[in-house]
Amino acid sequence: MKSLDAYRDEVQVRAVFDQLARVITREWTLMEVCGGQTHSIMRFGIDQLLPKQIDLVHGPGCPVCVTPLELIDKALVIAARPNVIFTSFGDMLRVPGSTTDLFQVKARGGDVRILYSPLDALRIARDNPSKQVVFFGVGFETTAPANGMAVFQAKREALKNFSMLVSHVRVPPAITALMSDPANRVQAFLAAGHVCAVMGYWEYEPLAAQFRVPMIVTGFEPLDIANGILAAVRQLEQGRVEVENAYPRAVTREGNQPAQALIAQVFEVCDRKWRGIGEIPQSGWRLRDEFREYDAEQRFDVGSLHVNESPLCISGLVLQGRKKPNECVAFGKQCTPAKPLGATMVSSEGACAAYYRYARHTFAVVG
Repeated sequence: MKSLDAYRDEVQVRAVFDQLARVITREWTLMEVCGGQTHSIMRFGIDQLLPKQIDLVHGPGCPVCVTPLELIDKALVIAARPNVIFTSFGDMLRVPGSTTDLFQVKARGGDVRILYSPLDALRIARDNPSKQVVFFGVGFETTAPANGMAVFQAKREALKNFSMLVSHVRVPPAITALMSDPANRVQAFLAAGHVCAVMGYWEYEPLAAQFRVPMIVTGFEPLDIANGILAAVRQLEQGRVEVENAYPRAVTREGNQPAQALIAQVFEVCDRKWRGIGEIPQSGWRLRDEFREYDAEQRFDVGSLHVNESPLCISGLVLQGRKKPNECVAFGKQCTPAKPLGATMVSSEGACAAYYRYARHTFAVVG
């Protein structure tokens, strides 16, 4: 495997874009599914190197951004309760709920802790038997195996003071929803390499055939992204529709089968609401009945809550590739990382955060 620097080599990246310029003959709209790819595109200025015929739009692949507002509000209610230690990846703490966020709950005395692994939550539960320990389990197929392992291990140890607030989502149903929308204009996808490292890319083959859309499995470094874009445009120009693996150093067609088996053992597919987008059939995972005792929603009986989304925030349109962050009237004004209106401005994979961090002085904002 090459060193990381090899995948950031400017000469090689420019050579790929030179090939792209010779191949392209007309306008194409491509979507990178993953917010991590969005940040690489903005950080390394890939958007500035693209031929003008390519419109690169951003997809819904940010787990923090698509966690539904209702679940954020439930997390806030649970975290504020006495005798609860609420644990989460750091990204979730600044995501705005209807009225506040987890940082504010922590500032008011809530025991909210940032973890780097769901298995650390089990250790905290063992060390604090008089407390209820809750882990905020969000993410796509990438985090589902580790989160599933935490629940599996909790059951094996018969831990009674651990539970998980689950918000897992799946990429293929989201692509189906995007392509079924009459407003869709995406003609090819850059599929997220880390999702495919777990799930393989066999799931995408029927989608590519059904919607006649090329799908390129793509990594996260500049050379990976450049090669993914070139492969997508080549297919479009040649009238081909295939799932193509441009990330072979990490991805196989079959994926990580032990991880897939663990996911299937702990979770079952369910309908899931996506923040800013709405409910997408079969797009989520929930705990199976035999693990349901570890479901924090049931343990704390938070039920349904009234939610209040900002009327100014257009993050749903950004996540569907129908708008870009700089097309929002609130971008950089009413909505900043210090005072976000939506999750896309504070998540480390959020498209609005990428534009604000790397290019807010480049674009003329609306309004």
